[in-house]
Amino acid sequence: METAPKPGRGVPPKRDKPQAKRKKPRRYWEEETTPAAVAASPGPPRKKARTGESRPPRSKSAHIAQKSRFSKKPPISKTAPDWKKPQRTLSGAQDPFPGPVPAPLEEARKFCRIDKSKTLPHSKPKTQSKLEKAEAQEEEASVRAARAELLLAEEPGFLVGEDGEDTAKILQTDIVEAVDIASAAKHFDLNLRQFGPYRLNYSRTGRHLALGGRRGHVAALDWVTKKLMCEINVMEAVRDIHFLHSEALLAVAQNRWLYIYDNQGIELHCIRRCDRVTRLEFLPFHFLLATTSETGFLTYLDVSVGKIVTALNVRAGRLSVMAQNPYNAVIHLGHSNGTVSLWSPAVKEPLAKILCHRGGVRAVAVDSTGTYMATSGLDHQLKIFDLRGTFQPLSSRTLPQGAGHLAFSQRGLLVAGMGDVVNIWAGQGKASPPSLEQPYLTHRLSGHVHGLQFCPFEDVLGVGHSGGFTSMLVPGAAEPNFDGLENNPYRSRKQRQEWEVKALLEKVPAELICLNPRALAEVDVVTLEQKKKERIERLGYDPDAKAAFQPKAKQKGRSSTASLVKRKKKVMDQEHRDKVRQSLEQQQQKKKQDMAKTPGARPSALDRFVRRAREGGLQVDP
Repeated sequence: METAPKPGRGVPPKRDKPQAKRKKPRRYWEEETTPAAVAASPGPPRKKARTGESRPPRSKSAHIAQKSRFSKKPPISKTAPDWKKPQRTLSGAQDPFPGPVPAPLEEARKFCRIDKSKTLPHSKPKTQSKLEKAEAQEEEASVRAARAELLLAEEPGFLVGEDGEDTAKILQTDIVEAVDIASAAKHFDLNLRQFGPYRLNYSRTGRHLALGGRRGHVAALDWVTKKLMCEINVMEAVRDIHFLHSEALLAVAQNRWLYIYDNQGIELHCIRRCDRVTRLEFLPFHFLLATTSETGFLTYLDVSVGKIVTALNVRAGRLSVMAQNPYNAVIHLGHSNGTVSLWSPAVKEPLAKILCHRGGVRAVAVDSTGTYMATSGLDHQLKIFDLRGTFQPLSSRTLPQGAGHLAFSQRGLLVAGMGDVVNIWAGQGKASPPSLEQPYLTHRLSGHVHGLQFCPFEDVLGVGHSGGFTSMLVPGAAEPNFDGLENNPYRSRKQRQEWEVKALLEKVPAELICLNPRALAEVDVVTLEQKKKERIERLGYDPDAKAAFQPKAKQKGRSSTASLVKRKKKVMDQEHRDKVRQSLEQQQQKKKQDMAKTPGARPSALDRFVRRAREGGLQVDP
């Protein structure tokens, strides 16, 4: 069976008309090509035909230009830098704003950490170049941070009264009605009178909440979604509760010992060396858990290795008032004699002592910048102190009822718990102290206050009292933007595990805790001079008095690295021989002088009596 041929097959092509070459379409990002451009397009070089013309002689300048490729200094480009050249986009249009985005000067100064008022000391060129490079990197980092701040969409809120209205008279119900549904859900009350009063603690991300009742009730929950992680009863009095470096571990100060639980309520550790604990504080960058006890001991526990770093005897009786400075990780302890002492695990004595009140200290709090400290005492005084070296009171206020609990927010708001009333004071900004003249907000609770803390990155104040727990809305209390690489409330389990590994690698040693952390980057000139003097006394000469020998460069391959090192070592050995020979000569001369004092006589054991008699002023006949 034969099949019919398909159309187009077997038909010979027509040769009378030459086939036209199809033109390649031009893309919109390609420039239009002209015949001249096509002729000058890059391609394989073509060989030129040799002619009888003689080659022109090479000039001296061309020879010098050829050698300039091997010069040590890079050639200076006379053309403009790349970012100043007009750059073309994909569409072929020029960028109307070439170069990097200009950063605001004030924002860049805010992120800059280098004090340019201090002039750099005269140092070696290599050290000077390293310092200049570090300065350039710091400036670039501050500029990048200033540019990135433009992308932060959230801004801090605040509460402003209409027509001179006092904001302290605004109730929580009024605030809940005025805000959106998501913010209104953050205000709630937990009625837990059976196991109260309660202590509380928020995690560093601000997502999880831990509650500890005096009668043994311990619970941890995601307070945003109201999801309960664990709930147990330890059948023992709970005095304090605190999250560790993450929400997966929980420290509970029970009646006798310190216990560590996980987020499922399983007991992991029982630390019996920390007994009768009253208060807990965790230093996140050092992985240290600080505890105070009824016996008067301040104990630092390293949770990364499970060992006690140090146990300091404060010698001030029962310790029940403690706070940490987030800026330098120094622990502040309040005592019954009206003083506040500052402690570091590297020193066995207090770094400083501040006389704050005429009576005992009831509460201490330090703001997030480490600049201001608030204290309250039995004399019903509320004071704010400046911690920048002066330790002087900036303002004070007499309260009708003494404040038993104090806390600072991330933006500098101060809250005080007095009985069943909570008062909040606000200042001009984050870096300014709160004004104690007029309260910003006031709220009355159903029980006496037993614990206070502002939630990080949320305008929420958590209050633990004898009737349970209350979550209050405080506009303008927290930072609106968070660092996703440091404290991310929405991180997954894998992200949390990776963050824990990085945090452990960047762990700060406990020996570096001091009042001024910037002093760690400065040179201790006094100690350096003392070490130099001791080295000179030990060696008998100053090794840095003479400049180091630098051999001159020679030609014909005699300036190789090996030959330079050999010549340096030869000179150093010769100098060392000269110094040793000089010291031996001095010792021999000293021996000769000692022998010349008694010429021709053999030394005797009775010569010491003669020397003592002559020293006493007696005349002795030989």
